[in-house]
Amino acid sequence: MPRKTTKSLVRKVNPDRKYQSVLVQRLINKSILDGKKQVAERAVYSAIEGAAKKLDSENPVEVLEKAIANISPDFEVKSRRVGGANYQIPFPIAGHRQLHFAFSWLVQSARARSGMPYAKRLEAEIVDAYNEQGAAFKKKEDCHRMAEANRAFAHFAR
Repeated sequence: MPRKTTKSLVRKVNPDRKYQSVLVQRLINKSILDGKKQVAERAVYSAIEGAAKKLDSENPVEVLEKAIANISPDFEVKSRRVGGANYQIPFPIAGHRQLHFAFSWLVQSARARSGMPYAKRLEAEIVDAYNEQGAAFKKKEDCHRMAEANRAFAHFAR
């Protein structure tokens, strides 16, 4: 397998049943536990509809799109060994990977919350991401802060 992801290796994700949105389907796929897609689907639909209701929006998919856009990182740091020292070098992130990080952080931070069913936790995390708050947004900010702090080493990038 090549080190860089080529167009031929990127798997096409079909849109979900209800909203015909690829973003919603990717969130469902990230939310699956133990192969139970129906359970994940129900939870995600409930979460995005609840989030849209809380934010007084007509379209739940637009709410999800804005939340994902708010938590998608633009830069990441990678370790690189240069002359016997390890440097954290900032790299820009391509669109496909931005979405991967955004969905992963959204699901992780929703699962980290406690005291509610998963659908409610995901709903709360989507609302927080929409409002630029919450654990997933903090994760993005930390990532950007780390890249900014190590900007002096950007010339080591190949």
